[in-house]
Amino acid sequence: MTFDELKEKAHSLPLKPGVYIMQDAKNTVIYVGKAKALKNRVSQYFQDSASHTEKTRAMVSQIDHFDVIIADSEFEALVLECSLIKRHQPRYNILLKDGKGYPYIRLSNEAYPRFSLAGKVAEDGARYFGPYASRHNTQAIIDALRGALRLPSCNKKFPRDIGKERPCLNYHMGKCDGYCRGDELKEQHDQAIAQAVSLLEGRFKEVQADLTAEMEQAAEELRFERAAEVRDRLRAIELLGKRQKVIAGSLADTDVTGFFRGTAKSCFVVLHYVEGELAAKEFDLLETPVEEDEEGVLSSLVREYYVGRTRLPKQILLPCELPDQVPLTRMLSEQVGYRVELVTPQRGAKMDLIRLAVQNAQEEVARATTREERQSKLLEALGRMLGLEEPPRRMESYDISNTGASDIVASMVVYVDGKPLKRDYRRFKLKDMTGPDDYASMEQVLTRRFRRYLDGDEKFDQCPDLLLIDGGQEHVKVASRVLEKLGLNIPAFGMVKDDRHRTRALVHPDGREIGIQAIPAVFALIGQIQEETHRFAIEYHRQLQAGHVKTSVLDQIPGVGEKRRQQLLKHFKSVKVVKGASLEELRTVVPQNTALSVYLYFHKEENPETRKEENGCE
Repeated sequence: MTFDELKEKAHSLPLKPGVYIMQDAKNTVIYVGKAKALKNRVSQYFQDSASHTEKTRAMVSQIDHFDVIIADSEFEALVLECSLIKRHQPRYNILLKDGKGYPYIRLSNEAYPRFSLAGKVAEDGARYFGPYASRHNTQAIIDALRGALRLPSCNKKFPRDIGKERPCLNYHMGKCDGYCRGDELKEQHDQAIAQAVSLLEGRFKEVQADLTAEMEQAAEELRFERAAEVRDRLRAIELLGKRQKVIAGSLADTDVTGFFRGTAKSCFVVLHYVEGELAAKEFDLLETPVEEDEEGVLSSLVREYYVGRTRLPKQILLPCELPDQVPLTRMLSEQVGYRVELVTPQRGAKMDLIRLAVQNAQEEVARATTREERQSKLLEALGRMLGLEEPPRRMESYDISNTGASDIVASMVVYVDGKPLKRDYRRFKLKDMTGPDDYASMEQVLTRRFRRYLDGDEKFDQCPDLLLIDGGQEHVKVASRVLEKLGLNIPAFGMVKDDRHRTRALVHPDGREIGIQAIPAVFALIGQIQEETHRFAIEYHRQLQAGHVKTSVLDQIPGVGEKRRQQLLKHFKSVKVVKGASLEELRTVVPQNTALSVYLYFHKEENPETRKEENGCE
């Protein structure tokens, strides 16, 4: 389908809840989403792409056709969406590990059921418990169940192999009740399996009570050997219960979730608390989502993690409210048959647990991400936000500082690969200004800077990938005008501040504002650059006002900064001698282009045409 056909189909959808399924030309499902009103939600994908995030634009460019399934309610749409995401694993949905990464305990459907480890749930009539955190821990639970309840671990199949051979060594060692001895033990086997199921479902106290009652009854009947057997089983089960509470997070009383969005990687953490104590921690690292806000990301992660589990905690603490929290609560509760609460604490002890979970997520990201990866992803994210073809490795930022017509200065701060490069910092003293005028000042500074770049001045021989101007739309329009006049194609953006003097957005010369708060690392970097640029300008301005920076006629010469001025004065001893020096003498002290600027400045009357040309370069 063409884009117009997709758009027309989207507008023809009903204003009803449902699920939409985006597919590419190969009929591969690339995205599944839910909507309260299908027409409104799906139509947004085929509007002006300027308002779309990079991920949405990439996804829309791959859509060949889409299908929708109408639901009776938002709740049904949510359930259906979760099912379809699990089935298709669409590339543009936020996904945790593949389901194969979470093992299950399988209880076979046969006369003498057996426990085994399974990689995924299958529709084979068997019962599945989990998923659990790892294959090692899951196998440990199975082994502990067999040992505590004395269930067989051999390869014999019952009732086929009953009575064919003598009981194996496990029976003689007291590790198995020897069900291979005869059919009369079937009831005992069923009872042990039922107790194992109760343990896997978290009903430890129920099993404990049953065994305690059986032990006491055997003792009353003077069957002390049986009472001792039950006592040993009871102790083994108590140990198993403590162990499983630690390694089987799905049986926790409370889960605390945390999410940290890093520059390169992000992390979703779940802390499992049992009877008020931290029992286990699970986390998943994923590529940082490039579009959704925290609420949307967390909603997807919570659904990915909890949907399909046979046991859930009674309370799940969340760091923020989810947009679909009500239907999600209902879905999880119906999934396990009891009330599961999703709670977003605002203060107190529960909020402290949320902070701990987020801190754990942050630390996992820090361990998994190198500084180079963080910086690379940070610049890639900034480049995507601004629509640049390549990440901006070298960024230059400019600010003006003044207190009147005199002592108007400007600063140029340089960041390379996200870090300040102080040796390339430059400062300017504005010339021929009749009063404070930020726009005229910015025009003069940028013209001087890029004229020197075009003239090959070694102090300005690097061309930036991005210009950041302290100010709003008018300031950056001045920058664009200067660059266009000089024939330079360098993207420029203004740094807009909020009422508290903090950077809140970047503004394009055409007035479009680009929010930077969605990615905290980008927000922090731009804020740091703006503060550093402002600090450098203010510092120079204060030095001038305090007389710490001595000025002379040499400061009025294009291409002569503090370093060149000091070189000239050190060699020639005075401005008068510099004025009388020949061009060849000047070249022995400073670079050729600087020597020419100095010579022409003091000999303008001798060569008016040349000086006129030089004035045109300033």
